Amino acid sequence: MYNYFYQGHLVRKCLGQHFLHDQNIIESIVAVIHPLPSQALVEIGPGLGALTKYVAKYVKTITVIELDHNLVAYLANHPILQHKLNILSQDVMKVNFSDLAKKLSQPLRIFGNLPYNISIALMFNLFRHIHMIRDMHFMLQKEVVSRLLAKPNNKNYGKLSVIAQHYCQIDLVLDVPPESFRPVPQVDSAVVRLVPYVIPPYPVKDINKLYLLTSLAFQQRRKTIRNSLRNLFSVEQLLTQGIISTLRAENLSVEQYCCLASTLAECLPKK
Repeated sequence: MYNYFYQGHLVRKCLGQHFLHDQNIIESIVAVIHPLPSQALVEIGPGLGALTKYVAKYVKTITVIELDHNLVAYLANHPILQHKLNILSQDVMKVNFSDLAKKLSQPLRIFGNLPYNISIALMFNLFRHIHMIRDMHFMLQKEVVSRLLAKPNNKNYGKLSVIAQHYCQIDLVLDVPPESFRPVPQVDSAVVRLVPYVIPPYPVKDINKLYLLTSLAFQQRRKTIRNSLRNLFSVEQLLTQGIISTLRAENLSVEQYCCLASTLAECLPKK
């Protein structure tokens, strides 16, 4: 075990810290985000401000969310950034993004190099505030990006795929090699864009039912749908939805899960 310092900062492995330093990658990400002066930009995990400095050129203020107190102090005293930042020194998992959007009087444009250790949980949290988000641009582990983009009949297809694709149009923007970070991670990364649908292609009457269904179906993904959803649907009810009960969770489309969720919402009280 040894301590790793980057630009004088002690890297905290427990927070999943990896600092982006590749100038070409940074400029490509900012170009894709295309920030405009009047927009509400929110950065998750600004770190030492590698992305922040470039986005700040185009906007009046940026809200940044940072848990590491040493980095908060660094940003608060940064000669270029200090007058442009609204710093939220807290756990991003505890941020109410809907309240933040109301405070800023418009939907949020959220971006950042998400900590590897909380990226999936954070994505699910953000989806709960999707009606107050304009778009999202995130650096993620390539494995997580594969799960976001996965289609049915693919081993990466799961609950995250279904929920994310219900809410958003998702596009892979940029592949980022490990060498673009310090310290160098042991995984590949990629930048992904998520744009919430104004009208979802597959509406759901109660989103909580979609969460319930996908949790049950993918909990033991090798089980047939007949077995994993046996407490919710009979074989006959599945057939009325055009679903063969011997299929497995990964064989059902996003549309089929959304239809099942709406059917379930009609049968079970909303919680």
